[in-house]
Amino acid sequence: MAAARGEFSSRFGFLMAASGSAVGLGNIWGFPTNTASNGGAAFLIAYLVLTFLLAYPALMAELIIGRHAKSNTLTALKYISSGKKSRLLAVALGFAGMITVSFILSFYAIVSGWFVAYFFDPIARLLGMDGVAQWLTTDTVTRNSIFLIGFMILTIYIISAGVKNGIEKWASRLMPSLIIILLLLIVYVMTLAGAMDGLRAYLVPDWSRITEPQLLVDAMGQAFFSLSLGVGTMLVYGSYIRKEENLPLVGSMVALLDVGIAVLAGMLIMPAMYVALANGVEIYDAAGGLIAGPGLIVSVLPSLFSNMGFMGIIVALAFFSLMTIASVTSSISMLEVPVSYTVENHGVERHKAAIVIGSLIAIISLIITFNFDPLFDLVVTYATEVSQPLLGFFFCIFIGWIWSRNDILLEIKQGCPDAESGLFWKIWPFYVKFICPVAILVVYFQ
Repeated sequence: MAAARGEFSSRFGFLMAASGSAVGLGNIWGFPTNTASNGGAAFLIAYLVLTFLLAYPALMAELIIGRHAKSNTLTALKYISSGKKSRLLAVALGFAGMITVSFILSFYAIVSGWFVAYFFDPIARLLGMDGVAQWLTTDTVTRNSIFLIGFMILTIYIISAGVKNGIEKWASRLMPSLIIILLLLIVYVMTLAGAMDGLRAYLVPDWSRITEPQLLVDAMGQAFFSLSLGVGTMLVYGSYIRKEENLPLVGSMVALLDVGIAVLAGMLIMPAMYVALANGVEIYDAAGGLIAGPGLIVSVLPSLFSNMGFMGIIVALAFFSLMTIASVTSSISMLEVPVSYTVENHGVERHKAAIVIGSLIAIISLIITFNFDPLFDLVVTYATEVSQPLLGFFFCIFIGWIWSRNDILLEIKQGCPDAESGLFWKIWPFYVKFICPVAILVVYFQ
């Protein structure tokens, strides 16, 4: 069964795929401004602590369930269920996860399509096609529809190729490229006027805010959701890990990669925003806060690039390459969740399943695009702020309260024979059983 499903052929391949799933657009646009708005390095320190105390245990829960069951989310949760009620909960949780991740992908494809359009803008300007460049950067239903469809076609193409030749192959190429582009952009931006002000806003701590409840809640939310927890993406990726892999080790490496890239993104975005300010670009919204989210990427930074002459074209091309890569590595992990279920539970050929499900999600994206104002924020809110936290809570309940503790230990010991005497096993079961569910509920009700 494992061979038929496919497996990651190497630890590197899994790390690139899992970190690619975790490193998404939120890491690039959300984390830096969240840090600057919550006391600079005070937020950064809280985020780092909470990632490894709370989010990492939840990540390990999904990876362990996935590798043990070697199946999709719904089947895996049923497999570890011990009674009729827990199996019914497993079915409900499995379907809720697939629906939620599909809606997340539906709005993700829209935003990603914007960034693909902005990627082609500097190319059009280099070729002297100013009319095309203006069309690419003008927010219209036609442009948005064309590029979201193109983005979904690319996502479907990668998923259709399977685990080794699709997900692993592309992630192993794209993620190193993302890191290299990110580092090169940081080096260049640091040479510009205003960059040091942005770096100070990002890294200098306001220690008086370290105990603020809102800072801690924001840091906790960033830690949980930047690791793609709750909707089954990490569980499905975990099901493709080989049995001989040391799960606590590879899980910690995924968390470190995600945190590292988020921190690096802050070292690019915050200095770039203050460089934009030094060039006369407005970086604050009407409420006085730093502009974040899509507005940062399609307003503030393009305005900066346009003031930089020819070099701005090159920097824009590199930056939107970065955004496109982050989009693709996350989208393929989302589409894999419903596709793996359809292939394994209904015997549908992978290529057909990817096309059908991907097309349905693209149709949802088009409906949102044509009704953007009433639907976009509604879908984002219910998918990421209502559904995803509750799903994360129930994942912790399954591994902390429903699955046998001995079976969990046996699964971990397959790749880590001395796990029982290690620090991970002495701490993790308590955290995932008691601390993580409470932490998720705190974030949810805030």
